[in-house]
Amino acid sequence: MNNLFLKFLILTSLCSATGIFAEPASFPVTIKVDANKSQGAINPVWRFFGADEANYATMKDGRTTLSKLGALSPDKVYFRTHNLLTTGDGTAALKWGSTNAYTEDANGNPIYDWEIVDRIFDTYRERGVRPYVEIGFMPEALSVKPIPYQHEFRPGSGNIRTGWAYPPKDYGRWEELVYQWVRHCVERYGREEVATWYWQTWNEPNLPQYYWGGTQEEFFKLHDAAMRAVRRALPEARVGGPDIAGAGDDFMTKFIQHVKKNNIPTDFLSFHAKGAPTTITQESGHSFVQMGLNTHLKAANHEFSQIAQDPELRNKPVIIGESDPEGCAACQGPANAYRNGTLYSSYTAASFPRLQQLAERQRIKLEGILSWSFEFEDQPYFAGFRQLTSAGIDLPVMNTFKMFAKMRGQKLAATSTAQLSTDEIMANGVRDNADVGVSASSDKDKIYVLVWHYHDQDIPGPDADIQLTVNHLPSNLSKQLKLTHYRVDKEFSNSYTAWIKMGSPIAPSNSQRAELIKASELAVINDKMLAANKGVVNLRFKLPRQGVSLLLLEPNQN
Repeated sequence: MNNLFLKFLILTSLCSATGIFAEPASFPVTIKVDANKSQGAINPVWRFFGADEANYATMKDGRTTLSKLGALSPDKVYFRTHNLLTTGDGTAALKWGSTNAYTEDANGNPIYDWEIVDRIFDTYRERGVRPYVEIGFMPEALSVKPIPYQHEFRPGSGNIRTGWAYPPKDYGRWEELVYQWVRHCVERYGREEVATWYWQTWNEPNLPQYYWGGTQEEFFKLHDAAMRAVRRALPEARVGGPDIAGAGDDFMTKFIQHVKKNNIPTDFLSFHAKGAPTTITQESGHSFVQMGLNTHLKAANHEFSQIAQDPELRNKPVIIGESDPEGCAACQGPANAYRNGTLYSSYTAASFPRLQQLAERQRIKLEGILSWSFEFEDQPYFAGFRQLTSAGIDLPVMNTFKMFAKMRGQKLAATSTAQLSTDEIMANGVRDNADVGVSASSDKDKIYVLVWHYHDQDIPGPDADIQLTVNHLPSNLSKQLKLTHYRVDKEFSNSYTAWIKMGSPIAPSNSQRAELIKASELAVINDKMLAANKGVVNLRFKLPRQGVSLLLLEPNQN
C-alpha cells in the first residue's frame, strides 16, 4: 500500500482527536415509533454480497468472511462473483479470478473441468450461502480476441478489457458450455437446491471500456444463448439480468424490449448503482472525503424508472446487483479513505432505506440490494479496499449488516424530526444538516429500532441528542421491558479505531490481533430494564455523527 495513502487514512481519522476540526454542541432530535402500526413485512434486501475475485472465497479469510455472512441468515444470503468461467489455474489477483472450466484439446474438442468452480460453490454452501451466478467471463479458447488474455490491473493503472471480455467465436459452444455447467450443478447439488439460485449473464455490458468488448446486439445474443442453456438444463431455474452499470443510459429499456420480442425467459431484472465520493481541501490545507449518496440514489432511480415503464416486466423482482458508495472495490486513493471507518457503516445504514423508498414509489418489487464488498486476501491490515473484513477482522460496516440481520417481522411506522427526505438528498446530498433517520420493526414480542446519524462529509459534527418514544406497546411490554442497545461508532464495534490506537502495526502480534477481533464485535453499550407507562416507553441517548444504533426492546424475563 502507498505510504502517502496510509498516512492520509490515519490523519483523517485523527483530525478530531487533535483538534483540527472543532466539535460543536449537540442538537435535539425527536424520534417516534408506533408499535401498533404495521407497514408490511420487513424486506431483507441486505442479504446479497459480491466480489470480483472468485477464488478469494476458498482462501482462509474468504472462508471466514463467508461463514460470517452465512450466519446472518443461513441459506438466505447470496453471493455474486466475476470470473466463474475465466481461464486460468485459480490463482487470485486484484480484479481477477479463474476456474479453467473450459479448454479445448489439440483437435478443438471441448474439455470441461468443474473442479475449481465446484470448490467455490461448495465453500458457499458449506457456510449457508447460495450462489447468485454470474455467467462469465469468456474462456480463452472461445474468445474472438484471446490475446492478451489476462489483464494487468493495478490500483490506479492497467488495461482492464483484454481477451476475457470479448464475445465467443462460436455461440453454439458458448451455449453448450453453460448447459453442461448447469447440468453438472444439478447433478452435484440437486435440482431443488439449484432452482433457488439466481442466474444472469456477464457484468456491466454497457461499459465497453471495461467489461464488454462486443456490441449491444452481440451481448443480447450471448445472453439469449446462456438463458436457453440454463433453462434447457433446469426448466425451473431462476434467470434474469442484465446487471448493467447505472450509467444513465437506455440499455435497460432496450434489454426489456429485446427479451419480450424474442421470448427470452426473464424472472428478475438487475442493474447496478454507485455513488461518487470526492476529496475536499479546505483553505487550511486539510482534506476530507465527501460522499456522493445523491449520485447513488439518482442512478438507481433512473433504472427503476425504465423498468416501471413496462406494464409486464415492472412486476418482476428487481435486484440491484451492485450497490456501493463508488465503483471500484480494488481501487485505493484519497477519495476512498472512507472505507475503514464509520462513514462507510453510516452511509450503508442511510442508503438502504432510501433505495427501498425509491422502489416503492414506482411500485417496483425490490428483492435485493447487493453490496459489492467482501475481503482482499493477504493484503495489509486496513489497506483501504472496499471490504467487509480486513485480514479476517470485521470492519464497522460489517456490524451494520449484523444490525440489519437482527431486524425481523413487521415494519413499524417511525418518524424522526432530523431525517432528510429522499428527494432532498437526491437534489443536494447530505451537505448541510445531518440525516438522523430511523427504521423500526416488531417480531412477536420484540421491537427493533435502527437509528443512524449520517453526513456526506467526513468531518466531526455535533452529536444528535435523541428523545425516543415508542407508543402503543403490546401488553407483554406495557409495564417493564429489557433494553439492549447495540452501537457502531468511532469507539464501539470498530476494529479500525483500535488498530490506530495501538499504533497502526503493520503486522499485529497474536495478542494485538485478539484485541482487534474483540474490538470488531458488535458492541452492546447499554443493557438495562426500562419502565413503560400506559403502553409508552421513553428513552434518551446521544448518537455521534457517523454512529448507528440498534435498540432492542423485549419482555423482562426475570
